[in-house]
Amino acid sequence: MPTLPDPGSTVFFKLSIDGQNLGLFNGCDGLASQVEIEQHHEGGNNGFVWQLPTRVTFSTIRLTRPLTADTARVAAWISSLATGITRPTAQIAALRADGSVVAQWGLVEVLPVRWTGPTLNPSSPSVATETLEIAHHGFTDAGGV
Repeated sequence: MPTLPDPGSTVFFKLSIDGQNLGLFNGCDGLASQVEIEQHHEGGNNGFVWQLPTRVTFSTIRLTRPLTADTARVAAWISSLATGITRPTAQIAALRADGSVVAQWGLVEVLPVRWTGPTLNPSSPSVATETLEIAHHGFTDAGGV
């Protein structure tokens, strides 16, 4: 009996900005786009309403992970904005536990909009986590799988 490929039940997300690896994240939320629709009622045709696309919007993407040494790479990327804003291309790859790629997405003109570091409180010990939120202007070819 042939074995089916693992659907990626344990997935990690690798973030690269213009080819620079910013590390692995264990959570990714917000990979979404939406086409705004304008309705047009045609005179004399009462059978339907035209649904016309107007613009495409993209949500911000939130990546989360436990604090790692790769946090310094994220901090360096955000700090580089002080010398001028350039909007690079990014790639997010969903990886199985063995490192093979499940899927990947290319993002156009990425900009970090928020980074949240860990809450360090000795009275309530828990895993120190960070969250990186990025905005983009759309999806692009991610190089295939």
